[in-house]
Amino acid sequence: MWSEHWPAPAKLNLFLHITGRRADGYHLLQSVFQFLDYADELSFALRQDGRVRRVDALAGVAELDDLTVRAARALQQFSGTAQGVDIRLHKRLPMGGGLGGGSSDAATTLVALNRLWGLGLSVDQLAALGLALGADVPVFVHGQAAWAEGVGERLTPIDLPEPWFVVIIPPCQVSTAEIFAAPELTRAAQSIKIPAFLDGQASNVCEAVVRKRYPDVDKALNWLARYSQSRMSGTGACVFAPFAEEADARRVLQQLPGPWHGVVAKGLNRSPLLDRLTQTSHSDARTV
Repeated sequence: MWSEHWPAPAKLNLFLHITGRRADGYHLLQSVFQFLDYADELSFALRQDGRVRRVDALAGVAELDDLTVRAARALQQFSGTAQGVDIRLHKRLPMGGGLGGGSSDAATTLVALNRLWGLGLSVDQLAALGLALGADVPVFVHGQAAWAEGVGERLTPIDLPEPWFVVIIPPCQVSTAEIFAAPELTRAAQSIKIPAFLDGQASNVCEAVVRKRYPDVDKALNWLARYSQSRMSGTGACVFAPFAEEADARRVLQQLPGPWHGVVAKGLNRSPLLDRLTQTSHSDARTV
């Protein structure tokens, strides 16, 4: 039996400043994360034999590299559980899009299996496990819109407007490693406070680098700027713009030129993963 409908929502970086670099090479940053009601979806079937298995193939991603498999095995090792799991992923979020799809999948795996395996680990313990998998995983584990600092792990909940967003997905994948290694990337942005962000005194410092290297992202930003303030999420490739009304956002999306794909999604301060967690109980756990 499967425990189904575990959402792994997209995130937007509403701004991104890189303020320095640690001795180990990790970049120090400031950002604001907000979730979308646009998500991957995961299902889990528990096993008694301790195996962790991905049921369906994911194009371009080997099973051992899949963040859902890595998250499940990390949780097994940390907790000492003898239980295993089959994992099924319905993938909607684009890879290399700056929406955090892989990190969100990992976080949902940690949160769901903590409940389904009956481990009782705290949110902070799960977030620490997630940080070893990726800098964005902790915000998905906590499930609250957040002001982020450090390498993305120092999170302060923030209450934001929840507009409708048009999100454009250009026909390209952007390598985060490539952008963070770019010599022209600004790594000494001035630190700001939350009021400055709320006043609009923030930007995405990766945007200029990605515009030059990925013409499709540049074109998408310019096109969307005709209708609202456009911005790139994370290191791209996805770009977004806010709208007060869903109908306005959908009218813009209808004019989207090919070959771009896009969605209209609601901004959320609370992750739908938390709502799914409150709906489940140990009765969701079924052994196969």
